[in-house]
Amino acid sequence: QVQLVESGGGLVQPGGSLRLSCAASGFTFSNYRMSWYRQAPGKQRELVAAVATTGTHTHYVDSIKGRFTISRDNAKNTVYLQMNSLNPDDTAVYYCNAEDSAGNLYWGQGTLVTVSS
Repeated sequence: QVQLVESGGGLVQPGGSLRLSCAASGFTFSNYRMSWYRQAPGKQRELVAAVATTGTHTHYVDSIKGRFTISRDNAKNTVYLQMNSLNPDDTAVYYCNAEDSAGNLYWGQGTLVTVSS
């Protein structure tokens, strides 16, 4: 069964950095498109970043472009989200997502990132 286990969330000051990790199991990780979503309080869930199976193509939402970096290590079955220059608007629950070739979506449990002084 597909399983996505996230870690790295927590409280960080504005301007700080945080790295989220998502460890995958139960499927052939290298065949799945991986992405990070987030849902802020009172807001809809939005796509933050996505990375293709090889890790050579990425996509970012405009609000975080230049500050966040998505990457994957297929040998470790892990996808990362490096977050720099964090601001309070980045406060949200961040979700790891995997998409197979048929378009099926699988979700992690979510990890809370709180940016506050």
